[in-house]
Amino acid sequence: MSEFAFEPVHGLPENLPPGEALRWQGAPHWRVLARRAFYVRSVAFYFGVLIVLRVVYLLASGAPAPTVILSALWLATLGLLATGILTLLAMLYSRSTVYSITDYRVVIRFGVALPMAVNIPFKIVESAGLRTYADGSGDIPLVLSKGQNVSYLIMWPNVRPWQFSNAQPMLRSIPDAAKVAEILAEALRSATAEMAAESMAVTEQTVDADREDSAPASEPRLEPSAAKAGGQ
Repeated sequence: MSEFAFEPVHGLPENLPPGEALRWQGAPHWRVLARRAFYVRSVAFYFGVLIVLRVVYLLASGAPAPTVILSALWLATLGLLATGILTLLAMLYSRSTVYSITDYRVVIRFGVALPMAVNIPFKIVESAGLRTYADGSGDIPLVLSKGQNVSYLIMWPNVRPWQFSNAQPMLRSIPDAAKVAEILAEALRSATAEMAAESMAVTEQTVDADREDSAPASEPRLEPSAAKAGGQ
C-alpha cells in the first residue's frame, strides 16, 4: 500500500475548504531532478576522468594490459553504482513529491521515508522567481516575507540551492515551467486583489465605527406637559 493512500485529495493533506479551488498540480521530472539536484552527470564525468587518469598512469608505469583493464573496470563499476543510486533517489523523490497551486496557497507534499506537507499561503509570499532550461523545464523559488522561514534540510531538494540562511521553498525541475509560473502569477494577483479589497472593507467599517463613537450625543428635549385640571 502506498504511504499516501490515506490522502483525502491527491497531494493535499486535507480537503480544500469551500471557495478554494485547485489551479494546478504537478511533480518534478525525475530525469531533470537527477541532473539538477543529484548531479548524476557530474558524478559520471568525475568517474570518467578518474578512469582515464588511472589508465594513463598504469600504462606509463608499464603495468600489463590485464591489470589496466581490471582497474578501469573496477572504477567503472563504482561509477555505475554511484550514478545508479543517485538516479534511484531522484526517481523516489519525484514519485513522492507533489506541488499544488490553489487560489490561496502553494502546497508542497514531499518525503520518501517520512511524508510531509507544507502549506505556503500567498499572504506570506513576497515574490516568485522563474528559471527555465533549454528543455522547457525549470524552477520556481518563492521568496517569503520577513519572519517566515522553512527548514533547508527538511525540505531539500524542494528549496533553492545554496540559500541556507533564508531558505526559499521551490517548485523544482517541473516540466513546462513557464506555463506553471503564469498560473502561479495569476493566482497571486487574484489573491492579492481579494485581500486588498477585504482590508479596505475592514478599514472602512472601522472608520465608520469611530465616527459613530465620536459623534456628540443628542441632548434630551423638554416637552411641555398638559396642565392638570383645577391646578394652580
